[in-house]
Amino acid sequence: MEGVMMRGRDHWAVAVRQPDQSLHVEAHQVGSIAKRFPILAKPGVRGVIALGQALSIGLKALTISANHAVEDEQRLTKGQMAASMVLAFALFTLVFIVGPYIGFRAVRKDVPSSLVRNLLEGVARVVLFLLYLAVIGWVKEIRRVFQYHGAEHKTIAAYEHGETLEPEAVDKYSRLHVRCGTNFLLIVMVLTILVYTAFGSRGLVAGILFRIVAIPIIAGLSYELLRLGARFTQSRIMRALMAPGLWLQKITTRPPDKGQIEVAIRAFEEVLRQEGTLSSA
Repeated sequence: MEGVMMRGRDHWAVAVRQPDQSLHVEAHQVGSIAKRFPILAKPGVRGVIALGQALSIGLKALTISANHAVEDEQRLTKGQMAASMVLAFALFTLVFIVGPYIGFRAVRKDVPSSLVRNLLEGVARVVLFLLYLAVIGWVKEIRRVFQYHGAEHKTIAAYEHGETLEPEAVDKYSRLHVRCGTNFLLIVMVLTILVYTAFGSRGLVAGILFRIVAIPIIAGLSYELLRLGARFTQSRIMRALMAPGLWLQKITTRPPDKGQIEVAIRAFEEVLRQEGTLSSA
């Protein structure tokens, strides 16, 4: 909310535009269990750890931005924010994971093939997800979030091209980026089609449990695909695989204004400063 979170290898920072138009900037260390247990950094497992870590950091960053983007009397407690996130995750699971399964299970007499039902369920899940993003993009507050998302991508792209981190210079770059979390979500949705179709369980309860338990496994696979896409950006195959995620970013990012780019730059510079690659002067 009115802010941008940037993450480096060992630190993350958030910059927020406050009601008086000043910027609040703060940074924190990235605490990873994988540093204590190296086996958790192995391919497949590291994706699950990264997802959990991203959710934890995201909740903290969201709490910071929510409380600094509003007046003091409107601020939320940590408990209120945590309850909101738990409710959001529960609704996501119900609507996007469990809902399509129950819906297509209800028509099993008309579509007797479980393989076909699972395939249709997966396609419906992706369509539902895309419609959801398209609809919320019209909400004023969410549109501003998407603008800050675009500012984040532009800033990272400018840095990767050795550009001076000034709003005017940063604004020249694309708001689409291959390492975006939007790509990750789309990869997860597509992989659910393959996994649920191939290993769909029989029985209502067993089917629901399988779809929930399989999420970390799918997340781990998606993480590895996202890393490959970012590593081999010149590969035609990888560009083709990553293209749908980039197209989707045309919905989840919007052209930012100069003030929003300034917020993204401040967050990114703070990460660089904490990582020791930018002078504190």
